[in-house]
Amino acid sequence: MGDKNKPKSGVWPTIKPFVNGGTSGMLATCVIQPVDMIKVRIQLGQGSAAQVTRNMIKEEGIGALYKGLSAGLLRQATYTTARLGSFRILTNKAIEANDGKPLPLYQKALCGLTAGAIGASVGSPADLALIRMQADATLPAAQRRHYTNAFHALYRIVSDEGVLALWKGAGPTVVRAMALNMGMLASYDQSVEFFKDSLGFGEATTVLGASTVSGFFAAACSLPFDYVKTQIQKMQPDAQGKYPYTGSFDCALKTLKAGGPLKFYTGFPVYCVRIAPHVMMTWIFLNQIQKLEANFGL
Repeated sequence: MGDKNKPKSGVWPTIKPFVNGGTSGMLATCVIQPVDMIKVRIQLGQGSAAQVTRNMIKEEGIGALYKGLSAGLLRQATYTTARLGSFRILTNKAIEANDGKPLPLYQKALCGLTAGAIGASVGSPADLALIRMQADATLPAAQRRHYTNAFHALYRIVSDEGVLALWKGAGPTVVRAMALNMGMLASYDQSVEFFKDSLGFGEATTVLGASTVSGFFAAACSLPFDYVKTQIQKMQPDAQGKYPYTGSFDCALKTLKAGGPLKFYTGFPVYCVRIAPHVMMTWIFLNQIQKLEANFGL
């Protein structure tokens, strides 16, 4: 990334991909948070995007759109730091093994899958806190937890349900992250090569084009897993203490039986509008951060 001739020694070259990944993800989250909030409410069956937005602002004020921002930022600081950092490390190692030649798509996909799994395992507690904070206002008054911030949500989850509850839904979270990162990371690197080398695009157009492709594939690969993950994470026991689903597989089967395969793509346009811009902004911020670093010789 513009520093190929510099000696790769010291701490900075090692942590740089992680720092850059986390920073770009956190900046993107500040822009995307309100859309994410609306997506969760739509998935919880509270009407269309326009209805949800109108009702939220009317009943809870404009601040409601940024509810859970601390959890969103914590999630990026853990999840995106780990996934983008490990993806860069993995692809660099693979390129070295490949005598410096660009990687075939399947190797990029494998690096993306692995990076997604690493990132999600690290970021799962923050992800759970985010979902709980966003869904809290929709629960009956008696069941609300009134989380003040992400750390309060994590503290409540640990004290009420035990430490392992932080990884509740981690199975589907990890699987979704593997699908999303395979789509996002492999398609981005592949698109950059295509736009730059085959079509001869300039840097800005290449980054924008590749980011768009990356955003679409991230959304298309991950929505079915996201749908199942949200259902699992928000389920509450009924009066008899029975949960509606025994696990992700059970949820997927029941969903398939009830609504067919397209049921998993419920709200795809909204999901695409939420995932794709975040992916695009992450890549664009990352590109700007790397250019800034190159100017300062970092």
